[in-house]
Amino acid sequence: MARQEGTGLARRQQQPERPARPEHPGEEPAHRTVTVEQGRFCLARCSCGWRGPARRARSLARTDAEAHAREA
Repeated sequence: MARQEGTGLARRQQQPERPARPEHPGEEPAHRTVTVEQGRFCLARCSCGWRGPARRARSLARTDAEAHAREA
């Protein structure tokens, strides 16, 4: 059987680039927040790089995310 070149770990997948600017002039980039569970804790994260404090209650993590979105 012939060996195929370009397969295996040497091949890297290219990720699509994120747009650096909003699509419409004068428009702020959207802050997209999610809640992430880590063990017994839940925390909020945003697409801008912000991270909320670890909380035991998911509702508090969601409140942190909502507050961040309003302030941003």
